Amino acid sequence: MAAQLARRSGYEAVETAFLEAGRPDLRGAVEILASHGIQQVIVIPYFLTLGMHLQRDLPRLVRELRAGHPGMEIQVTAPLDGHPALIDALVGRAREASEGIAGAGETD
Repeated sequence: MAAQLARRSGYEAVETAFLEAGRPDLRGAVEILASHGIQQVIVIPYFLTLGMHLQRDLPRLVRELRAGHPGMEIQVTAPLDGHPALIDALVGRAREASEGIAGAGETD
């Protein structure tokens, strides 16, 4: 996902980050970006709903990162919840399944 975003967006650097159970975590991703001289970070929460991560964990972590990197601008976007493109994607998946497109309903 990060590689596709980088190709399509034209941003200088795109890093994936996880809030738990994955690497790099957000702190690690910000450190990677800082080591490359990046001064503006846009955090795009890849969550479908507002849960504890978005309401409690992410704001706390971003406050800590801002304090640790005073010369870096760190912005956080809204989550995917309610974004019109998400509805379009869901409709597309439903149509694929109803039309019997191969792989639409398969999971591994």
